[in-house]
Amino acid sequence: MKNKLSLFAVPYVGWMSIFVVAPIIIMVVYAFSTAAGDFTLENFARMGTYTAVFTRSFKLAIIATLIALLIGYPVSYMLSKEGPQVQRIAMVLIMLPMWMNFLLRTYSWMSILENNGLLNQLFQQIGLIDLYNQIAMHFASDPAAYVPIDHFQMIGTQGAVVLGMVYNYLPFMILPIYSVLVKLDHSLIEAARDLGASSVQVFRKVILPLSLPGVLSGITMVFVPSVSTFAISRLLGGGTQMMLGDLIEQQFLGGAYNPQLGAAIALVMMAIVVVCMLVMNRFGDGEEQAVML
Repeated sequence: MKNKLSLFAVPYVGWMSIFVVAPIIIMVVYAFSTAAGDFTLENFARMGTYTAVFTRSFKLAIIATLIALLIGYPVSYMLSKEGPQVQRIAMVLIMLPMWMNFLLRTYSWMSILENNGLLNQLFQQIGLIDLYNQIAMHFASDPAAYVPIDHFQMIGTQGAVVLGMVYNYLPFMILPIYSVLVKLDHSLIEAARDLGASSVQVFRKVILPLSLPGVLSGITMVFVPSVSTFAISRLLGGGTQMMLGDLIEQQFLGGAYNPQLGAAIALVMMAIVVVCMLVMNRFGDGEEQAVML
């Protein structure tokens, strides 16, 4: 029986070897070599010039992950308390945007956020931009020198990049948390209430610790693609909010062709992401043991 199962695993092992292990090995070789193929650590030393890109990438990814968590957890919690029919409809609505192409969704946000986009047209129609000009002119040190604006600058900002991340990756936060909350043993909640715990205490002592595996899974599934994204930062950031994904792509496909440096940056980013995942997993294991005790 074991031999038959091993035979079924051969295609999977071959697939993993070709499309996962081999690219990682090639990346490691490139990261520690020069264009001539000699061993070097210069590629890692040169990454210091891109400290701002690393900082921006992790900052925006953390912000997007926290916003997704603040939105995703209440949504998941409320859905878990609804009936099966409402849950099915809600899951379809949550996953419906994911059926569209990723770039198409991002281009849609461009048409909404651009200077003459839908939002700015709406703000002009309701008089919000005129109201802003009046208030800004009133508080300006020299009202005569104030130049009125005809739109709010939304595209090409860090806020637009974070918005694109949250919109595209929010389902990856909701689904794992919801899948854990919907399977909670309600007898534990009833027992806590019978023992005199308030609603806040029940949530803090029972529901939140038991839902932590879903929370950690959601954080991982949002943070990892956010920190390595390049399409969102390029389109919604307007080319001014370069992130690690853009930097790596630039080294492989851009005018500054340097695959060795690109591989080194990708390797360091992958190592940082793996360390973050290990830390979150250890934290989750500790919380789970505490709940059991």
